Amino acid sequence: MKIRRIPVGAYAANCYIVMDENTKDGIVIDPGDEYAVIKAQIKKLGVNVKYIFVTHGHADHTEAIAELREFLKVPVCINEKDEHLIMNGGYMFGTPKNCGKADIQIKEGDTFNFGDLELKCIETPGHTLGGMCFIIDNVVFTGDTLFANSVGRTDFQGGDSEAIINSIKNKLLILPEDTRVLPGHGDDTTIKIEKVYNPFL
Repeated sequence: MKIRRIPVGAYAANCYIVMDENTKDGIVIDPGDEYAVIKAQIKKLGVNVKYIFVTHGHADHTEAIAELREFLKVPVCINEKDEHLIMNGGYMFGTPKNCGKADIQIKEGDTFNFGDLELKCIETPGHTLGGMCFIIDNVVFTGDTLFANSVGRTDFQGGDSEAIINSIKNKLLILPEDTRVLPGHGDDTTIKIEKVYNPFL
C-alpha cells in the first residue's frame, strides 16, 4: 500500500491518496483544497481512483470535491449527517457548490474494496455529527477526530466534547497499538503513543 499525504489549503488539511501498488487502484481521502495539486499527484502516481472518501464535512476537507469528482467520474462517500449540513448551510461546512450531495452515504461497518485492499468505515461523532474514520490494514485515517497529542475541536456546529472522547476510546483506542494514525492535520502517530501521551485521553 502506497500512501501520499498532501497538506492543502490555508489550514494545511491532509488530503491522502491511497493506492494498491499491485493493481494501481486507489482512493482519495479529504480533498480539502488545491484541486490542481491533488490532480497532479494523482497523475504522477498513475493511480486509478475508485472512490473519494470524506471524514467529515468541514470546508477545509471538502473544497476540492466537486472539481475532483468531475475530473475522476467516481462516487463521493460521506456520512448522511454531515451531508445534510453541507446541503443546508451548516456553519464551517462545505457547500452544495464545492461539495454537493453524497453519491454513497456511508455508515458504521461499511466496507469498500479497491485493488487488493479493503477500507472499513467507523462512525466517530464528536468533531461533527457525521464524523468518520477509515481503517485500511494497520492504518486508520482519523480526520479531525484524533491528532498526534490532541483531539478535534468540538465548538463548531454538531460538536460534542463527550461524544468525541467516547468515539476515540470506544472506536480507536481498541485498535492494535501498532496501528498508524493518519490525522486530518499534522503528523502521523500510533494508537500506542496516543494511549500513553495524549493529555486529552
